[in-house]
Amino acid sequence: MSTEPDSSDDTENTGPGTPDGDDSAPAATGSETEETAAAPAAEGGSTGGEAAAQVTEAQAELAAQKLERERIERRKADKAGPIDSGAKLSGTAADLLAAVRAVESGARPAATVFSAPEPPRRPAAPEPVPRPQPVPAGTPAAPPAPAQETVAAVRRVLTDGGAPEALAPQVAGALGEGAEDLLREDPWQLLRVTGVRPEQADGFARALLGAECAPDDERRGRALTVWLLEQAALAGHTALELPALTAALAQRSVPDADEAVQSALAEGEALAFQDAVEEPGTPPSEGGTEEAEGDRPVRVLIGLERYALAEESLADGLARIVNSLAKEAATGAGWESAAASASGSAAELIRAVAGHGLVLHTGGEAARAEPVALLTAARSLGLRAVAACHTPDGRDRVAARAGEADSAVTVHGLLAGTEGPGRDADGALALDLLIVPDAPRLDVESAAMVVESLPDGARLVLSGDPAQLWSAGPGRVFADLLAARVCPQIASRTPDPGPLGELLSGIGIGELNQVEAPGKELVIVPVRDAAEAVHRTLQLVLESVPRAFGVEPGRTVVITPGHGGAAGTRALNAALKERLNPGPGRFGGFDPGDVVAHSAAPGRTVLGRVEKADADGLHLSCAGAPVVVPKERVEQSVRHGWALTAHQAVGSRWPAAVVVLPGDAAQALSRPWVYTAFGRAERHLSVVHGVEQALARAVAEIPAKPRTTRLPVLLRTQVPPAG
Repeated sequence: MSTEPDSSDDTENTGPGTPDGDDSAPAATGSETEETAAAPAAEGGSTGGEAAAQVTEAQAELAAQKLERERIERRKADKAGPIDSGAKLSGTAADLLAAVRAVESGARPAATVFSAPEPPRRPAAPEPVPRPQPVPAGTPAAPPAPAQETVAAVRRVLTDGGAPEALAPQVAGALGEGAEDLLREDPWQLLRVTGVRPEQADGFARALLGAECAPDDERRGRALTVWLLEQAALAGHTALELPALTAALAQRSVPDADEAVQSALAEGEALAFQDAVEEPGTPPSEGGTEEAEGDRPVRVLIGLERYALAEESLADGLARIVNSLAKEAATGAGWESAAASASGSAAELIRAVAGHGLVLHTGGEAARAEPVALLTAARSLGLRAVAACHTPDGRDRVAARAGEADSAVTVHGLLAGTEGPGRDADGALALDLLIVPDAPRLDVESAAMVVESLPDGARLVLSGDPAQLWSAGPGRVFADLLAARVCPQIASRTPDPGPLGELLSGIGIGELNQVEAPGKELVIVPVRDAAEAVHRTLQLVLESVPRAFGVEPGRTVVITPGHGGAAGTRALNAALKERLNPGPGRFGGFDPGDVVAHSAAPGRTVLGRVEKADADGLHLSCAGAPVVVPKERVEQSVRHGWALTAHQAVGSRWPAAVVVLPGDAAQALSRPWVYTAFGRAERHLSVVHGVEQALARAVAEIPAKPRTTRLPVLLRTQVPPAG
């Protein structure tokens, strides 16, 4: 099992939902929202030491998330009762490791480790817990910048260790007050800075510690354990199985991997869990005897606290939604009348939502009309209902179909309080029904915040296309829920129309079929090398597509697997800028009128246009709203946006799409990537094809990369399987 995301500069990290690669550091990792664009944004104008007077959208969202996490942590701390299967282990870390060795050797683990009593059943309608209020505009949300003296002190330590001085602000921000002393005492703390690799931290430690530096240093093993868990999260895992973690530590020359894990557990830098393994053909246990539980196989997982809390909170919240809907809620002629006025899968969806708190809905682009029909029906019944989409484009398309501008919001706007109905006196969203049309894009943290924000008795519908790329953050929430079968699932029978719909239907089941396209809906353009791929892409965007379909160049999206390489987004964007908006790029590589992709938070990219730049930063217009990106954040969060990766493009659609597949991108392709990229086109798709048989092989043989998560086990202990 791979615990790290691919850090190649040439290709997008294409494990479903894994972050895009980057070249900003020797081993920089992170989602497309942390990718570099160019140089600092504005010329002139000192940034000084003054804090921004106005809170940015990203700061408001981060503050809301911080408050929500604090509430989740308090709730977990207040929980009484025994720890059930899948929860944090009691006892010492040594007991855990001994039990793991026993399991691996075939012996029965000690009863003291796995003999927790059966937890009590959750009540159907628990008392509501006060929730945090949304962050009001103007409230300082971002943590203060590190003090200049702290940065200067850290810079001295970095110089002594031969590390780049430019890392000083990042190190000071990551380690906080006393960073200088902490770094001298434990040089491997440098791994807490994004982009730093173990070999770089080892060199830094050798320079500082001299002869005291050794591969078996306890500090090194502990830091590498945490670093590997963080890399696994970037690759989509919420936890790692212990054997996979110890094997990865051994590959990095940690002599005693078990001891390194034990040290991280003892210091509270990681958590351990034991989850019962459901063997094939064995029915799920429900309150079995202690003897039977002791005989069942288990797997031991190690994870970071933030994702453990999010996953447990998500399971708790989903159980609350399933159990808190009043039985009389489904009665009355309103729901039945609404279902009778609909047809097919839309009627099934309405009937399922009438009687259940949680419902899953699957289907392609055409099937999005069914959640919209539900939304319209619910609002006609007087319910407070909205749809929360992944992107502003998705929001606008749902609102246009529903015929009401306030019927759709974005997920981040809903959580931050900048969109939607707001919150009630307890801090819960003032909603009776929430529909999430882009549910596969929810990672465990965003899903937990959505679920925890819903009031008791509210209904939740998670809808989406399971064949698309998964979330950029850790977890596979939608797929886990589909596999757990804890609620009704409505599979749409509405196919996507036309040749493009036929093409996508085949890709979704692993078949790359030849389809008839009499209206030139699909065009394959073979190329021999990357230079020809760029040339043909420009021809398609600037000449062929506008002439044949009347689609202006600015309304055609270019999608390619990665940012680097001779036909990556950087090269394509440079070529497109030269033709569509030439200029010197005097604002950190940008000019007014440039199309850009702004990533204010991990996993969320919004397209916009450059308006101007000044001492405050780069001024953008994104989805009709003004956005100011501070100069120091431009390089990390803004890219040109004529050409995108599939992860950046998911959740939006364009009249025409040009998918560029240069020869060096063959290793980056997978079925979900191809499905997602090809599905961005509404009317016309051109494929600039330079990977020969690799495309068909990816569709047929390379499904979504597996992710290690705990949500199915946590749900199994709280919600019985549906039907």
